[in-house]
Amino acid sequence: MKVHPLKLLLGLGLTLLAASFLSAAPNIDGRWRMDPAKSTALDGWQKMDLEIATDGSAVSVTYHMQWRSTKVSATNHYDTTQSVTSDDYFRVEQRHMAVYPTKHGTTTATATWLDDGRTLRIEANTSVEVSQGDVPMRLYQEFRVGEMGDRLTLIELHSSRTRPLVYVFDKLSAEEAAK
Repeated sequence: MKVHPLKLLLGLGLTLLAASFLSAAPNIDGRWRMDPAKSTALDGWQKMDLEIATDGSAVSVTYHMQWRSTKVSATNHYDTTQSVTSDDYFRVEQRHMAVYPTKHGTTTATATWLDDGRTLRIEANTSVEVSQGDVPMRLYQEFRVGEMGDRLTLIELHSSRTRPLVYVFDKLSAEEAAK
């Protein structure tokens, strides 16, 4: 079968164009520093960095939090092929809001890639301890990488809040992250 040279050239061009889009997709891996001026107030903390690492279907999100001299780091692990269960799931607001994980409770979370890998969606169900007792809480997060790959926006919705939390991060270079 003979292929017309114009069709062959067009097919090759489309293949190269698709490959360039895939290689241009920003990488969520790395360390990200919150920009407080563009973010929801981080009550109970002064600074927040995220460190995100992917390895196949595994994704880990490490929160590096600081309040004065107090520093806390906590990692949530996910798998984009199945739900995961954790007995030490970290939530940013738990320190300030006095909404703590239920003793001996667990969190079930699912992770999914959206928008051709530009957005990581996390849905989690957990039990929390409040002054009225133990109650279920549903969390929804989207980690959205910007078009240039240098900005990450984290949008969080909680079943216990009426407004979303929005945190904006700038990607740190390897030198900045090492400091």
